[in-house]
Amino acid sequence: MALWDRIKESASTLQTQLNAKKNELKSGAFRDASMAICALVAAADGQIDPSERRRVAQLIATNEVLQNFPADDLQRRFEANLDKLVTDFEFGKVSVLQEVAKAKKKPTEARAVIQIGIVIGGADGHFDQTERAVVREACYALGLPPAEFDL
Repeated sequence: MALWDRIKESASTLQTQLNAKKNELKSGAFRDASMAICALVAAADGQIDPSERRRVAQLIATNEVLQNFPADDLQRRFEANLDKLVTDFEFGKVSVLQEVAKAKKKPTEARAVIQIGIVIGGADGHFDQTERAVVREACYALGLPPAEFDL
């Protein structure tokens, strides 16, 4: 199986798992952490490509789990996290990882945040090393072993 097909299959599987837990993923901590990881993955290479912004905007608008929250609120939170990362990536990353860590108290939410990060990272068909690295850091912030997610 080609790498592209494996990435698409993995993202599809993760999305199915997220949808099954939709009713458990309604807290403010999950909302904040999921938008933080989206920003981290979008800015992983130190640049925010317009296509990455569109990809996250599309996810916010269409993702069944994220429809638990108002799309404009999610978009605002995503952009605020991106602003922190654009201003000073390393310093901003510390702040954004603190947002991710908000989901640490609930294992279901913590895992869902990582799954969203992987779905965003693989949305373009290429989950590159910089994206994997920030998702791994998010795993540590959430107290989850990266190996659980093949990172």
